Order: sequence, then structure tokens, then C-alpha cells
Amino acid sequence: MQGMVEMMSIEQMYQDIILDYYANPVAKGLREPYQVEVHHVNTSCGDDITVRLAVQGGALKELSWDGVGCSISMSSMSMLAEAVAEKDLATFDTALAEFTRLMHGKGVVVPDELILGDAVAFAGVAKFAARVKCALLGWKAVEDAVTRIKGSTDD
Repeated sequence: MQGMVEMMSIEQMYQDIILDYYANPVAKGLREPYQVEVHHVNTSCGDDITVRLAVQGGALKELSWDGVGCSISMSSMSMLAEAVAEKDLATFDTALAEFTRLMHGKGVVVPDELILGDAVAFAGVAKFAARVKCALLGWKAVEDAVTRIKGSTDD
């Protein structure tokens, strides 16, 4: 019985973290300067997000976003913005890989908190296939923006 109570309190704590980021978003509001702007839509639910990104010296110097959607998509973007702010692109790549692994783990993957920070709160979301796209929306938008910036510097 105690294990069940502990599990419920952890899930409640994670839910509270998600709702807090939804109510108090990080880096929300499109800002300048930026090198690339991308817009992604989750066609299954209508959530949409616009991301602006600037990279300098291999680091994410400016990441801002705006969007509308459920608490999962908006708080996920907010946590991402906090986790990778001023970090190098390799750190983003590592975080993206770990978050994607978590989201495709169907609720059985134990996330690396050192890599994801508060985004470990999405461990329970991975149990619900319909919500995985919501959680990944911002991550995929930033991945797209990073890919575009890398492509523009390869010339």
C-alpha cells in the first residue's frame, strides 16, 4: 500500500511541475535577434508553436517561442528552453535524444535527470501515445531550427 501512495505522490508532483511550467513559461514571447524561425503544428490536436533561435560559437544564444496548446506541449517547450539556454548544440542533441527515448519508452524508461532536469516530469506522459506528440512538439521545432542553422553554415 505504501508503494502505491509513493507512486501517486510522485505522479502528482510531476503533474504539479508540468502545470507550474504551463502557468509560468520560460522564454515565451518571440524575441530578436534570431537566425531562424520555425513553426510546427501537431495536426492531431491543433497545438502549434513558433520557435526563434540564434546560435553563436556553437551555443544556443537566444531561444524564444510562442504558441498555443495544451499544458503538456507548452510546458514541455518551457522546460526545454530552460534546460538548453546558453548551452552548446551537443548538449541540446543529448537532451533531445534522451527526451525522445523517454517519450517513446511507453512509461517504463527511467529518465536521466542530469540531462533532462525538470523534463523528467514527462515520464508518465509517455504512457499515453496520444500525448507523446504534444510533449515532443517543441523539441522537434527546436531540432528543425538547429538543423536549418547548421545547414546554413555548411556552405
